[in-house]
Amino acid sequence: MPPRLNCSARSSVGRALQRTTTSSTRVPALIVQNATRAASRQYATAVPPVPLAGLRLPDDYIPPTQPPSARRPELRKAQLLRSYTAMLRSTPLMLFFQHNNLTAVEWAAVRREMRAALAQLPPPVAGPDGTVPVDITSKIELQVLRTRMFNVACKVVDYFHPEAQAEKSNAYTHDLSKTAYESIKTATIDESSPYAQINPLITGPIAAVNFPSVSPAHLAAVLKVLAPSPPAYPAPPRKKNPGYYDPIAQSGFHKLILVGGRIEGSAFDHDGVKWVGSIEGGIDGLRAQLVSLLQNAGLGLTTALEGHGKGLWLALEGRRTQLEEESSGGKQAGEPAENETNV
Repeated sequence: MPPRLNCSARSSVGRALQRTTTSSTRVPALIVQNATRAASRQYATAVPPVPLAGLRLPDDYIPPTQPPSARRPELRKAQLLRSYTAMLRSTPLMLFFQHNNLTAVEWAAVRREMRAALAQLPPPVAGPDGTVPVDITSKIELQVLRTRMFNVACKVVDYFHPEAQAEKSNAYTHDLSKTAYESIKTATIDESSPYAQINPLITGPIAAVNFPSVSPAHLAAVLKVLAPSPPAYPAPPRKKNPGYYDPIAQSGFHKLILVGGRIEGSAFDHDGVKWVGSIEGGIDGLRAQLVSLLQNAGLGLTTALEGHGKGLWLALEGRRTQLEEESSGGKQAGEPAENETNV
């Protein structure tokens, strides 16, 4: 460490007064002595005691025994954990692929073909109220994950609740705090929790495709390029997209395996991801299917209730007709007997 400099108030005032003596007007020595004596005087002031519970270091405090890291910010573990937790909280749709030693050139080819497939999608159409949805094509990214840090981030997102820790005094509530560490350390893993469902998928080298919103059309376009499976998700034709069949791109595609996805906080396997991508019309199509299902359910219930009522009415009407016929037949049979008696 560099040597400390003596910066007392007495010496600083003395040096300042000595500099002023070099001017044209000389300052008497008595004034200098009185100034130095006044600067050296110290008076005690009453300071209210500060409670220990209120003592807290600032969030940007850097301890002198642990200087800032020399790594790039995007490669630091603290920054990775923060970025992963933010991504999990703000990304409703994620696809997980297991990769096997892809080179930088292969990664570039895979990202190029994925962007080309997404660029062929039509732009969003304005709704009935005139608002145009946001185009998420340029926001879809393919990112290589660090599996252990991502595993910890998933546990922090599921088992650490900052609002529950805010009542404690002198407790930090960010994702890197000791409170978050104790929360995930003492947490009991439930088999039905999102972390328990997604944990088997993030084993080994993993890459993720992040979607800022749930869009079955964009999901289907990505699956056709990264994990084609005809007839539902055929690969792009050679004539329409010759770059897809480039040897470097094909080598990269063969090293990617779709293992599952995370949609709205729930884990989906290979078949579940394909089902979401097969929804026609996207969210609007899913809403139309829901409305049709509710209408058909109401129509079926109405038909069933009307059928029982109609059947009861027909039975009663048939019985009434039968009784009328029997009564009219008895009258007709009694009239000839009465005529014979009169004769």
